[in-house]
Amino acid sequence: MADGDLLIGKSTKQEWLALKFGNRHGLITGATGTGKTVSLQVLAEGFSNAGVPVFAADIKGDLSGVAAMGEEKPFILERAKAVDLQWQPDQFPVVFWDLFGEQGHPIRATVSEMGPLLLSRLMDLNETQEGVINILFHYADKNGLALLDLKDLRAMLQELGSNKELQNELRAAYGNVSPASVGAIQRQLLTLENQGGSMFFGEPALELKDLMKTDREGRGTINLLAADKLMASPQLYATFLLWLLSELFEELPEVGDVDKPKLVFFFDEAHLLFKDAPKALVEKIEQVVRLIRSKGVGVYFVTQNPLDVPETVLAQLGNRVQHALRAFTPRDQRAVKAAATTFRQNPQLNTEEVITQLGKGEALVSTLEGNGVPSMVQRTLVCPPFARIGPVSEQERRQILAKSPFKGKYDETVDSESAYEILQKRAQEKVQAEQQSQQADSGGLGGLLGSILGGGGPAPGGKGRGRTTMTTTEVIIRNAGSSLARSVGTQIGRAIMRGVLGGFTRR
Repeated sequence: MADGDLLIGKSTKQEWLALKFGNRHGLITGATGTGKTVSLQVLAEGFSNAGVPVFAADIKGDLSGVAAMGEEKPFILERAKAVDLQWQPDQFPVVFWDLFGEQGHPIRATVSEMGPLLLSRLMDLNETQEGVINILFHYADKNGLALLDLKDLRAMLQELGSNKELQNELRAAYGNVSPASVGAIQRQLLTLENQGGSMFFGEPALELKDLMKTDREGRGTINLLAADKLMASPQLYATFLLWLLSELFEELPEVGDVDKPKLVFFFDEAHLLFKDAPKALVEKIEQVVRLIRSKGVGVYFVTQNPLDVPETVLAQLGNRVQHALRAFTPRDQRAVKAAATTFRQNPQLNTEEVITQLGKGEALVSTLEGNGVPSMVQRTLVCPPFARIGPVSEQERRQILAKSPFKGKYDETVDSESAYEILQKRAQEKVQAEQQSQQADSGGLGGLLGSILGGGGPAPGGKGRGRTTMTTTEVIIRNAGSSLARSVGTQIGRAIMRGVLGGFTRR
């Protein structure tokens, strides 16, 4: 760091990223094995040293080394000398997270927070099925049925599929909800559960402020999401990161231009975010990326090919680190040309040619400078990280987790009363009411026999007024009143507001 700038590496001069433009987003691209992970680590360390919290997905586990002390290896010392860097080993404050709760603290969200749009994307629903999900959410919001986990969603789908009266009510108000569509959604829900989705949905839900901490020395916490197992479910991975970005957009206040970002967010394997995404969702992503800058959040996409990112989003990314690309196929050649044309050209460089010639650890770098104008592209040797390059051991990870400030906060699941429990109670009450009705229908004969046989009088020792045991009917009325009160209280206590991506807005 120097004068509010973050060192990236050296070309003919040292190349810096201005912190005041850190929330103008960025792009790190390059073929496998060209040094993207090291560049990501260098940026993450720089932001942390500047007091900026970082969130990044650790796809292969390599980034976890940022939590361990760096090692004085010859190639690191040589690289540091080549870029005029006074290198000394360091380690950084890290919190490990894991959707499955195996290599870090569990991260959870409620179904309501995810919202119908992202949930439909997660389950790969078609337009008709997405419409059913929207109706389901609307009905749940209107009737105070909290959707927290997947069993709540399943209970609501069962209610939609089997309750004829409800189907007629919804058909009159919103259109047909066919059993076939409900059945298809239920099958997709089963697939989601088999992929581990049930571990993500529930409580306690993640508090975003926990991603925006600094340590006692004022350095920003680097939050690492263990994603090696998560990558087996790429749809869940992409939707989770998009949900997290949308939650930050909805919850953080407007701050305008700031001296440094409030948080920097790295999207590794960014192509998964846009793969097979409908046009409406891509437009929403573009909107969030464009507007979240004013919330002080910088978004950096990391991917192999710049063509993986739509042009509308690519235009929002002002800070670029382009590692080597290989032009073996026509698509590769188009990618090289596309990458070259996105830079502010340098008369001293043939950008398109240089991209294919870059060595490991080299990159074409262009960052925003002055009044936010991109600098001319420069062939740059990226500086070495201060922390370890490579993963931490399992023992080291356990030790870090044992000292985590969030130990015990998210580790145990909380099962609050929600749609599943409320619908079960209603079903039980309906059965009890039917039984009571049947008993009432046969009450005339039963009362006559009771008076003849002496079984219909008051309890021994009483006059008929001191009864303390309630009848079944009274129990039902009391429970129904209690459920109604809870439902009304839920409606009054928190208004249902959904953000730009359809998730429940926490206020």
